[in-house]
Amino acid sequence: MLRPNRTHEGLVALFLLGVLLFTPPLLALFNTATRVLGLPALYLYLFAAWAAVIVLAALTVERVTADANRLNDDQTAPPAGAGRDTEG
Repeated sequence: MLRPNRTHEGLVALFLLGVLLFTPPLLALFNTATRVLGLPALYLYLFAAWAAVIVLAALTVERVTADANRLNDDQTAPPAGAGRDTEG
């Protein structure tokens, strides 16, 4: 399970990655007349970078939610052997 501050650090790092991906100097690298699959390179880069940020955010949040649900299930589950008839 991720610690809450570790999750926070991951989301901050994801934000900083998003800021870096969309800064003008990096965008200028793709602002050329080059076409990839008929699309301008800049458009393809923008959509790919945006999709990557969304997927990484979803994976980060989903992992935290799954860990929280697993922790809640472990706390509410009856102890091993509970409810078992001890008479033979």
